Amino acid sequence: MINNNGELKAAAAPLFSAQNRAFLYGDAVFETIRYGQGHLHFWEDHYFRLMAAMRIFRMAIPMAFTPEFLEQECVRVVEAQAVKAPSWRLRLSVYRADGGTYLPTNTEVAYLIEAKPLFDEHYVAKKEYKVELFKDYYVQKSMLSNLKSTNRALNVIGSVFMKEQGFDNGILVNDSKEVVEFINGNIFVFDGQVLRTPPISSGCLEGVMRKQLIRLAKTEGINCVEETISPFDLQQVDEIFVSNSILGIQAVSHFRRTDYQNTQSSALLNALNKWVSSAQDG
Repeated sequence: MINNNGELKAAAAPLFSAQNRAFLYGDAVFETIRYGQGHLHFWEDHYFRLMAAMRIFRMAIPMAFTPEFLEQECVRVVEAQAVKAPSWRLRLSVYRADGGTYLPTNTEVAYLIEAKPLFDEHYVAKKEYKVELFKDYYVQKSMLSNLKSTNRALNVIGSVFMKEQGFDNGILVNDSKEVVEFINGNIFVFDGQVLRTPPISSGCLEGVMRKQLIRLAKTEGINCVEETISPFDLQQVDEIFVSNSILGIQAVSHFRRTDYQNTQSSALLNALNKWVSSAQDG
């Protein structure tokens, strides 16, 4: 089941007209949220990032779009599913109403919430995870790159390329040849005892899980810094991992000729699971 603008429907039901702006122009923003242990994980941060993206896209934010309303709409989708699962991957998309070409005829919006089952109650990492740089196209250092919009051509092309080459993920670089992020999440490295991640100014997504890990590192007494990382740096550090709202933390085992440890990233993953388990809300 899906939630199409407040109406629960079968996932295979027709939803849009041929004038849908998300389809025609990528005129939509979205959040990918994990639901588990009875709550949406880090819901407040997801909500405010969504509102910020809508404002930048100059969409009209309906008065009904309160945190409580959208949270309940997400929960309704989970409760409507015919199958049961320990956790769920939710995608909340907000798209502009039909009309216009590049210039919309209005600023009204609609929303769509989808749910897919996850089979682990907690964040769980794979043991083997091979990555490579993706250098065919570059991330632009701009605010638009920080947003979670449906304009994801680079990520799609990069994902297909990495699968063809036998890698689990790809590392994106910007037009200054700096490391930015993974295809599907932010990048962190452990350089000795220091946890490093690229700054938002590099063009990386302003990830919700990225934000949580920076907070968690401080709680755990880990020195976390936001600074530029070069491709050369990647072969000098002790550990590399990808973070996103569904995976949590996934350690890299191989990059080119370098094998990596996962001691510190595994400890951080354990701390993340304990934090989420003890949370009273999302």
